Amino acid sequence: MADWRFRALPMALLAAVFALAGSSCREKDKVGVASGLRTDTMPTMSTVNVSTLISDSGVTQYKIVAPLWKVYDEATDPYWIFPHGIYLQKYDPKMRVIATIAADSAKYFKNRGLWRLDGHVEVRKKPKDLFLTQQVYWNQKRRQVYSDSFIHIENETHVLEGYGFTASEDFTDYSITNPQGIFPAERKDIAPAAASPSSPAGISGAPSPSSPSSPAR
Repeated sequence: MADWRFRALPMALLAAVFALAGSSCREKDKVGVASGLRTDTMPTMSTVNVSTLISDSGVTQYKIVAPLWKVYDEATDPYWIFPHGIYLQKYDPKMRVIATIAADSAKYFKNRGLWRLDGHVEVRKKPKDLFLTQQVYWNQKRRQVYSDSFIHIENETHVLEGYGFTASEDFTDYSITNPQGIFPAERKDIAPAAASPSSPAGISGAPSPSSPSSPAR
């Protein structure tokens, strides 16, 4: 019996060595897989059915409503994306809605304070102004909104169309870069499409500019 025990001991030690070696290899494999991951291309947060208020220096600036929100804080230039549409409400210091924005998709560059809204973009400024375009940039640091795309604007007395525009972020002051037409119109004759967070209003028949998307300013 003693001889059997002595012969079994080396086999047990050998089995233990192999087990430790196997475990070490598995750990190395895990480390290798982890080191190969590109964290800058992976979302650090993904949220569905979003409805949240965004503040700056303790003051509520705007509200976000979106079906999907992905945050990429590990990217070289951190950003948020809203691939399935977005609806924004902009507030004044008294928490009154001064403008709303709806778009098919959006991207926000966090460190630059820059929004890029794409697709059918609809901006409504209180009380009655309406802006329809296909791409809008909103630079929060400069408090400026701008675009190089075709723009259709409706106010109480006129319809304006052209390519490119700049505006203050509250849309109280705006101008078209390349006007194509100004048409007198009564507001009762204008029937704008309604916007919603899940289905932003589109632009029917709006031509597309030949120039590429405008760069961040």
